[in-house]
Amino acid sequence: MPVNLIILIAAVIVAVLIFRALLSLLKTFVTTAIAIVVIVLILRIFGFSPQDLMHEIVNLPQIFKHLGSGNK
Repeated sequence: MPVNLIILIAAVIVAVLIFRALLSLLKTFVTTAIAIVVIVLILRIFGFSPQDLMHEIVNLPQIFKHLGSGNK
């Protein structure tokens, strides 16, 4: 087999692997984005703002620390 054909086959295989990885990453990104939008919309229905959600996310380490220490 000519060397050029071997390099071409290897390049096609690498390109397919990279394409599949990027497609998987895009699928994960879109799924996560949709989930976040749905959660924010549900919270908006119950009267919570996105700022309330961000405030709780920022305070998560303190909440876990408080729960871990057993204090109420």
